[in-house]
Amino acid sequence: PALDRREREPFLAAGGTVGDELHLLSRSLDVAIDHPAEPTTRRARRRDWGPVAALDERAFDAFWHFGADELADAIAATPAARFRVVGSEQPWGYAVCGRAGNEGFVQRLAVDPARQGSGVGSALLLDGLRWLRRRGARRALVNTQRGNERALARYRRHGVELEPSGLSGVGFSGRVS
Repeated sequence: PALDRREREPFLAAGGTVGDELHLLSRSLDVAIDHPAEPTTRRARRRDWGPVAALDERAFDAFWHFGADELADAIAATPAARFRVVGSEQPWGYAVCGRAGNEGFVQRLAVDPARQGSGVGSALLLDGLRWLRRRGARRALVNTQRGNERALARYRRHGVELEPSGLSGVGFSGRVS
């Protein structure tokens, strides 16, 4: 998981190292959220899990790659979660969003590099934000790697603003904690 400054100190004191720095962003959900008609999202099915893991490997570097276990952990991390994909046969992108109390989280959003720029990421983001709002979340949080300008621009285009503090990925001997 990504950790803020206070959370990462014990990991660093125990010999962990910072693997990557992340932007932390948030968006108020008090206002209505526009949603494009295309591409449409659908509920992920169990048969999507393998292709989603392969897509994740193409979309992220090794430090941040999610396999099936990490995907299951992300879905289980909040009391309520939504796992959506775009693509009828093979997923072109996917998102996991979760809600805990009045806080919402875009826990994972990935788009196949061959489909970037086609609206897949925006459709998944807006679908998740609308779901969070309908479920009573007042604010949504998301993070993205520093240097991922395409994702940062997408989030900002949809009203997601940078927070003053960021997050860090902390690992031990090459493993993310």
